[in-house]
Amino acid sequence: MSKWYKEAIGYQIYPRSFNDSNNDGIGDLVGIIEKLDYLLDLGITMIWLGPIYKSPMDDNGYDVSDYYSIAPEYGTIDDCKNLINEAHKRGIKVVMDLVLNHTSDEHPWFIESRKSLDNEYRDYYIWAKGKNINGIEKEPTNWASFFGGSAWKKDEITKEYFMKIFSDKMPDLNWKSKAMKKDMFKMVEFWCDLGVDGYRVDAVAHLDRAEFIDSVGEEKYVQDWSKISNLPKVFDYLEEINNEVLNNYDMFSVGEVGGGANLDSVLDYVAYENNRLDMVFTFDHNWRNNGFDSCIDEFIQEVDLLSLKNDFARFQTGLYNKSWHALYWLNHDHPRVMSQYGNIEHHNLSGKMLATVLYFMWGTPLIYNGEEIGMTNGDFSDISEVRDISSINNYNEVIKTHTVKQAMTNIRISARDNSRTPMQWNSSMNGGFSESEPWIRVNENHKWLNVEHQLNDSNSILNFYKNIIRIRKSEYKEIILYGEFELTYKENKRKNILIKLKTHLFLPKDTI
Repeated sequence: MSKWYKEAIGYQIYPRSFNDSNNDGIGDLVGIIEKLDYLLDLGITMIWLGPIYKSPMDDNGYDVSDYYSIAPEYGTIDDCKNLINEAHKRGIKVVMDLVLNHTSDEHPWFIESRKSLDNEYRDYYIWAKGKNINGIEKEPTNWASFFGGSAWKKDEITKEYFMKIFSDKMPDLNWKSKAMKKDMFKMVEFWCDLGVDGYRVDAVAHLDRAEFIDSVGEEKYVQDWSKISNLPKVFDYLEEINNEVLNNYDMFSVGEVGGGANLDSVLDYVAYENNRLDMVFTFDHNWRNNGFDSCIDEFIQEVDLLSLKNDFARFQTGLYNKSWHALYWLNHDHPRVMSQYGNIEHHNLSGKMLATVLYFMWGTPLIYNGEEIGMTNGDFSDISEVRDISSINNYNEVIKTHTVKQAMTNIRISARDNSRTPMQWNSSMNGGFSESEPWIRVNENHKWLNVEHQLNDSNSILNFYKNIIRIRKSEYKEIILYGEFELTYKENKRKNILIKLKTHLFLPKDTI
């Protein structure tokens, strides 16, 4: 089944941190346009933009307050149109982040919804009464939020609780509401007509909710993600989006399903015979080390190589000829892969190893900005340098039982801001990202780790990425993109993943 996205070379751009054209310290759409030729030279044929909608930025844009407007710090709707046109001139497709699970509490729908129990927008969101336990009012359930605390927040206007599985300022949408879905489909159609080529669907696994019954657990708020993840109605909603909008366009869709999704669950989303998603991002392979244990003084980072190899093999073999797969090492929610699985002391070799392991598998690559030069985790020294609301919430919990030093070690190992530091273009002030102080500090290693330096080094990680991309587009394309995968040395903890293709591939020695 031939589809353009199968042979695409994708690249995720975190707009806030990519390139600042007007020197206000924040990346913007014009800044992205300025770097399109760099991406074209790299070999990119598809870019995925993080959310650029108008937002109060409680969660860096995933809290949308207006789906039809661009965040002023990123530019205007005309800038967006220009970006799409300039990308298309270069043969580069544009994929937008599509946020369907929640909005900002400053979105007009929520402002109306909270006004009264009978407001016409009331059922756009998930509301419930609190429960009375021994004369004390409690949340409707004891479910935890991904960002810490309860999955519910009480609204003092109507005295009911709204569900918010992420930030307190991100109320969850109610996909059982026909009116809400109609408005959402209208919004999706707007961006299709504007010229975008596809969507990365944020938090797609969470569009449905289980019955509001407490989870079993001793914690005050129980992390029982089964109540809010991969429930059957999610697939109905995805089919509705396709039938109502996406099937009318040549669109591509990739969904975020997170960790713990088994093969059958993934196939429910992406099997060719289903009318749901083209690909999904799973998270298991992003965390095959002990980074979450980094609060202890005795912490030594170790990679569980057997589990990592099994993660890749499970989907490479289990999805083959049944669906398509996304190849990626990280995104904006994960630490840098160089810091997760590489070795900074062997920076050049690590970056090349990581590229070789992943990008000779079948599937569509999605490189995260800065990965192609081996950018590392941030070098944060104080919590005041951290911007991510979930990391700050976690830090405040950690210091209740650990030292500040231990909590900061945890930040430097596992925080989401590690992948959000500005793109390191050169060795000048702020890494060439901006002439003003950036919204989040640039890693000090930009003085030697940057694009300009690697462009001028034929042996660099960046030029190695270019060669791998070239090979994926070459006469070997059919074998690499569509050949079978076989994992060898499955039980060997010291061997890298090897790929054995249906047709044996012998590359000339000077190919890479």
